[in-house]
Amino acid sequence: MNDVARAAGVSLKTVSRVVNGETTVAPDLAAKVRAAVETLDYRPHLGASMLRRNDRRTRTIGVLLDDVSHPFSAAVHRAIEDQARARGIHVLTGSLDQDPARERDLAAAFAERQTDGLILAPTGADLDHLAFHVDMPVVFVDRLPTGATGDTVVSTNVSGAAGAVRHLIARGHRRIAYLGANLRLSTARERFLGYQRALGHRAGPAVHDLHDLTAAERATVAVLRGPSSATAIFAAHSMATIGAVRALRHLGRQHRIALVGFDDFPMADLLDPPITVVAQDPARLGRTAALSLFERIEGHTGPPREIRIPTTLIPRGSGEL
Repeated sequence: MNDVARAAGVSLKTVSRVVNGETTVAPDLAAKVRAAVETLDYRPHLGASMLRRNDRRTRTIGVLLDDVSHPFSAAVHRAIEDQARARGIHVLTGSLDQDPARERDLAAAFAERQTDGLILAPTGADLDHLAFHVDMPVVFVDRLPTGATGDTVVSTNVSGAAGAVRHLIARGHRRIAYLGANLRLSTARERFLGYQRALGHRAGPAVHDLHDLTAAERATVAVLRGPSSATAIFAAHSMATIGAVRALRHLGRQHRIALVGFDDFPMADLLDPPITVVAQDPARLGRTAALSLFERIEGHTGPPREIRIPTTLIPRGSGEL
């Protein structure tokens, strides 16, 4: 910064104000500083800056989601990033792939880099590691935490799933199969609970731990060829839904077996028949989680909050057969 000040012919304090985005510097002086910064290829040293700041903040946050390439996680991430950017805060991101070891390593890595806060979609494992490795505010998104407390932003999974199943029951279905994820995940447990509540003692065949399209496709074929063949399917996540669509098309039964999926996905409305879904609001989930985290970073010390974001049933055709 001293080099920049000499090159621009201004004081060190003027350089500091320009570099830190203050608007009190005269335009001509600010232009000289920016020109010197460009010529000298000056970059602020984040570690040194943090040591000088009274609040010791790095103006960065960490975001750990299941898979940032997935449309749902991508939408959550973008909403968080938009809120952070408006505050001049940078986002460091990682994908967890439902791997507890990866969760521990990445959370510790962000803590070592002294991010100001963390938004985490838990893998379902115990979160005791946060108490030992993470000394910053943590907000949980999409899934409920185990072994930790903090603000949590999740969808209305139980009522959303129950509404989907009741929608199928209203069309005359009684043998409704369930396709879902590993029950260690809170989303899977809640959606299965909603399914059970809606069906009661009539609960049909259920297959869990379906984490990819191939497994979901095989499970769909199995529940349709079983002794009590299902007439409808409730798929509790988008990969299970797409796997079910593939199986139904392969069997030529896409216009005979009703299907409702939890979570919307690209081009679901363009399939034949279009897929009826329980749509989440990932942008609102991400935005709400970010706002909650920034409140905690700014010093809010109230008790942990659980915020539920409503889901919406979108009838398109497959769930109305």
